[in-house]
Amino acid sequence: MQTVVLSGGVGAARFLAGLVQTMDESEITVISNTGDDSEFYGLYVCPDIDIVIYTLAGMVNPETGWGLEGDTFSALKELDVLGCETWFGLGDRDFATHIWRTARMRQGDTLSEITRLLASARGLGLQILPMSDERVRTMFDTQEGLLPFQDYMVKRRSQPKVAAIRFEGAKAASPARGVVESIESARRIILAPSNPYISIGSILAVPGIREALRRTPARVAAISPIVEGKAVKGPAAKLMQEFGVEVSPFGVAQLYKDFLDLMIIDEQDAAILGRIEDLGIKADTAQTMMHSPQAKKTLAQRALERIDALK
Repeated sequence: MQTVVLSGGVGAARFLAGLVQTMDESEITVISNTGDDSEFYGLYVCPDIDIVIYTLAGMVNPETGWGLEGDTFSALKELDVLGCETWFGLGDRDFATHIWRTARMRQGDTLSEITRLLASARGLGLQILPMSDERVRTMFDTQEGLLPFQDYMVKRRSQPKVAAIRFEGAKAASPARGVVESIESARRIILAPSNPYISIGSILAVPGIREALRRTPARVAAISPIVEGKAVKGPAAKLMQEFGVEVSPFGVAQLYKDFLDLMIIDEQDAAILGRIEDLGIKADTAQTMMHSPQAKKTLAQRALERIDALK
């Protein structure tokens, strides 16, 4: 029986780096957000899938949490000379992944199969499933108009105020093969410390996934991406504030309360444990700031211990 992790990008990759130190990779299934996927220069880019693969393969740029360590940007400079917008930083070696993925997609391969081959090529033993093999696009309704995820997040640095988030294509999409089955047969399920709106939220927007989380016999836990009223990374706190949700682990727990059994929050937020438990959700603390390999491993161990202790 698998440990299933619902995953965004950097925060999830760091947690998974600890999890693979704690248990056999073959016992881990990752369900990845693909709402952030975009096309650049005619190439299909899957940022969250790639961040997880690069991180677990020991290739990621440790300073940014994305891209490849030591990569160069000669191709991007030439594209700039040719008049292309170059605000999305694809490195020269990184281009190889996107060229290969796009070629396979044009040959008719599914994103699931391509992701399996990519993970295997990088020597990974865990299973990584896209949330869907069909296109779902995370879009932001802002005062500047409707913005695709990467335009909002990278080009505009999450500055525009957001009125709503849309997951275009989600209603017509189906979970990728194995996604619902892995949830229903899991030993335990963990929502990684990822943005509840634009990482986990996009996964939950695919019909059938949230319902599977509600009915699975496995215990479902989440690790809060909010610590002391601030997002560890990204615009989660800003979005929660704009949507009128309390910027705290309690606010995150409210978003998941229909299927969540356990909320793991940072030790600095221990004062709100009781409020989370009032929602009918068990709550516990851990050191959730993953600044070292040992901290990542310790958090993963703590999460597994607390889930397994649930009655």
